[in-house]
Amino acid sequence: MFQERIEKVRANMKADNMDAMLVTSTDAIYYLLGIEIHAGERMIVLSVLKDEIKLYINALFPLADMKIPVCYFNDVDDPVSLLSESLKSSKRIGVDKDWPSRFLLKLMKVKPDADYIDGSFTVDMARLIKAEDEKVLMRKASEVNDAVMGMMFNALSERVLTEIEAQEVIKESNASLGVNRLSFTPLICFGKGGAEPHHDSDETKLMPDQGIIVDIGGRREGYCSDMTRSFFYGTPSEEYIKVYNLVLAANLAAIKQVKPGVSFKSIDEAARAVIRDGGYGDYFTHRTGHGIGINVHEFPDVSAANEMICQAGMVFSIEPGIYLDGKFGVRIEDLVLVTEDGCEVLNAYPKELKVIPVHD
Repeated sequence: MFQERIEKVRANMKADNMDAMLVTSTDAIYYLLGIEIHAGERMIVLSVLKDEIKLYINALFPLADMKIPVCYFNDVDDPVSLLSESLKSSKRIGVDKDWPSRFLLKLMKVKPDADYIDGSFTVDMARLIKAEDEKVLMRKASEVNDAVMGMMFNALSERVLTEIEAQEVIKESNASLGVNRLSFTPLICFGKGGAEPHHDSDETKLMPDQGIIVDIGGRREGYCSDMTRSFFYGTPSEEYIKVYNLVLAANLAAIKQVKPGVSFKSIDEAARAVIRDGGYGDYFTHRTGHGIGINVHEFPDVSAANEMICQAGMVFSIEPGIYLDGKFGVRIEDLVLVTEDGCEVLNAYPKELKVIPVHD
């Protein structure tokens, strides 16, 4: 158990006059207790009160050496009623955004006298600033991801692959480096598939004169990496080179903007302005980035709507892109760690345009 992290949650609860916070997501419980439990359809709740903490979990998941009280229940028990007993005096109850409605609705029926709110911010804000040990883990995860990207480029340079075969290369490369869990399904796009920001990789085979997008990440020692690079197979057109250089310039402009005291919306605008001024503003169709840590997508986002101010210790992605329907897409993504006077880019894999000659 990480007592300091729990106290951060309690401080956030106090600021919002919350009597109780029900933490239910796997990643949030991992952050607070250091254990990862996938309970499936069964209820799991870490109940955080002002002066008490208790984990409610099915007896199918016995836990050894727990430093907090654990309430075990069986499949025939009513876990919501068990939970409600400890909430008798609670009038303002926070519930995280991931708790299934079947549990929340029942609790609201069993205990109708309480005010229920979305309390996700209590944990999200605690997780926002990475501790020194978390920074070390995230640096290492990105270091491994850099190596995997290099393996992917080498594989593409050696033989013709389909998108699905390229996904397998990513999985095998991670495994060879001791990473057996991915942050997400590798996103491999060849040719016009790259014009879909979240393209579902399929049996499409790499053909001459096609753009390539490789968006990958692995989860190492509980923390995620995430990076995107764009390559070209064959001879790139003048338009592809122009688009690539715009995206790269946008990536660098946004990174240059990152430092404490700067708003997330201004970072987004730094990237967006480059692409807009280059004549492709309508083709940058998503936010500039997202938070990352235990989950690959964490609070907050780097978007035009987010006025939150950067603080040292935050980690998030910078990933501008341009997507031309029926032609190609280009995206370049790095993770950045906000430092006291700027930022540290966690990815070292080169960003200049890399062209792969057509195989004989």
